[in-house]
Amino acid sequence: QVQLAESGRGSVQTGGSLTLSCAPSGATDSIDCMAWFRQAPGKKRQWVATVYLSNGATFYADSVKGRFTISRDNTQNTAFLQMAELKPEDTAMYYCAAANRRYAGLFSYQQQERYNYWGQGTPVTVSS
Repeated sequence: QVQLAESGRGSVQTGGSLTLSCAPSGATDSIDCMAWFRQAPGKKRQWVATVYLSNGATFYADSVKGRFTISRDNTQNTAFLQMAELKPEDTAMYYCAAANRRYAGLFSYQQQERYNYWGQGTPVTVSS
């Protein structure tokens, strides 16, 4: 149905910046929103940010608010995650996710169960 290709892996110093991208293919017209999640070794997967493709509305986890910016390209529906003022605790595997409206009435955009499609993940490392 939908395939997600992530890019932008990198290793940066504390305080640095990095931008990730997620390009969807397949049945892209069915996508309602796209999101970024992250997971560090030994920790639970956590929601980072969500963008709705139709109107560009964005939502952020408190831990990244003011430092990260999620956006989308209207033509290609590519989602971007601009990360600034990076900290060591931002080190994780970052996953792109996309959702149609199948579970819109059951789960919120902050819950991983909301999303139908997932990328393979791209690693981000922030050194002290």
